[in-house]
Amino acid sequence: MPDTNPPADDLPMVPRFDLAPDLNIARLVCGLWQVADLEKDGNTLDPVQAADRLEAYALAGFDSFDMADHYGTAEIITGELTSRPGLSRVTAFTKWCPEPGPMTAEIVRAGIQDRLNRLRTNRIDLLQFHWWSFEDPRWLDALREIEALRAEGLIGAIGVTNFDAAHLEVALAEGILIVSNQVSFSIVDRRAAGALNELCMRTGVRLLAYGTLCGGFISEKWLGRAEPTEISDWSRMKYKRFIDAAGGWDLFQELLAAAHNIGRKHGVSLSNVASRWVLDTPSVAATIIGARITEAEHRTDNQRIFGFALDSQDYASLDAVFSKMTVMPGDCGDEYRKPPFLTASGDLSHHLDAIPPVHPAIPDAALLDRSRVFTGSRWEPIAGYCRAIRVENRILVSGTTATHGDNHAVAPSNAGAQTTYILDKIVAALRALGAGPCHVVRTRIYLIDADDCEAVSIAHGRFFGEHPPANTLLQAARLIGPYQVEIEAEAVLPT
Repeated sequence: MPDTNPPADDLPMVPRFDLAPDLNIARLVCGLWQVADLEKDGNTLDPVQAADRLEAYALAGFDSFDMADHYGTAEIITGELTSRPGLSRVTAFTKWCPEPGPMTAEIVRAGIQDRLNRLRTNRIDLLQFHWWSFEDPRWLDALREIEALRAEGLIGAIGVTNFDAAHLEVALAEGILIVSNQVSFSIVDRRAAGALNELCMRTGVRLLAYGTLCGGFISEKWLGRAEPTEISDWSRMKYKRFIDAAGGWDLFQELLAAAHNIGRKHGVSLSNVASRWVLDTPSVAATIIGARITEAEHRTDNQRIFGFALDSQDYASLDAVFSKMTVMPGDCGDEYRKPPFLTASGDLSHHLDAIPPVHPAIPDAALLDRSRVFTGSRWEPIAGYCRAIRVENRILVSGTTATHGDNHAVAPSNAGAQTTYILDKIVAALRALGAGPCHVVRTRIYLIDADDCEAVSIAHGRFFGEHPPANTLLQAARLIGPYQVEIEAEAVLPT
């Protein structure tokens, strides 16, 4: 099918980026989330006709495509595209987003094989992994098995999606060869410019930024427009929540006006300005733009992103509006895991509450006022203790180390990463007993190296900063096993 929106001769080509040794991608990646929106009524797109539209993108230099297992038939459409002759440079990224549960080698292989089958390929260029709740530690099992499949050749490179900086650091400390993290990043949602950007610059992981145009809200179309009261598509429903969280519609209009004025100065659109700002972040490899299969296409306008540069005055104009905006809560990915849930469907607590605890509470048959949680440590039956015990409204959590499964020490040389894993484990035990981080009234931290105090304290603050408990931090001569830190906790539920 001929390109209905051919690039102008005077426009720059879409630049490339080496995301991995054998993975060269366009810095503007075509996202296929629109497929799920178009198919939400149960009717599927014709894969041949849809692939024709994607081929037009590929021939114009937009030849990297991003999708997921839940983006309707996007993988099938892309499989049709990549099976055509002359499109060998097309790269396909997909995501595997399993429900939390056992992550055995067989389960992980089956999940990846389904992606391979739908894409009609023997090797996935970039497999991106998403996990709903880090309190379920089996995400590490999944990544280890994904790493094994990469070594086997079924996966070219491993990425993650919606990982915050802390858990990305845990995965990297475990030796998983992660090349990318796909997160929300825009002039409205600037969380990725903080701790995540710093970690990526230190480790070489690169960001794939989605939501850069907030579902189309960051455009001239919405400049000066009244606040919408009804929104029909999922993408805009989601990003309207981001706009509200950042300060509301009036402040958003001020942001659009600033970007519009910068665009007029450079002869580009305000969307180009917003994308350029994100792409100038050192850790960003590419932004993900919507590949419009049935709507207006903007390939020519997108190419203009690479024909200008923002200057110090431009940054100052945007910074002046940023200073008035509310910083988006939490870290990247928190919108899927904790309030406020900034997703298309809003509150996801029903979904998260439906996930069974990894280690459920066991009532004491003789002493009816207490329940216990066991985590499967080999030492629990030997030493006769439990991970946590609830007695009436009081919960006590044993000293906990970063032990995964039976006896694997997580991130043995990284105290900050160990602290993140430990506190996930503690919170999971608390939730099984009906509590959460807000109910914790005391923590005690035993640390080998005093130089790790800051990293450990930062991790502790991420979990308890909103409801600070009493805390004691002690330096110990050594801990049993290859551990840098051990933590115990106490919580009290309302009577």
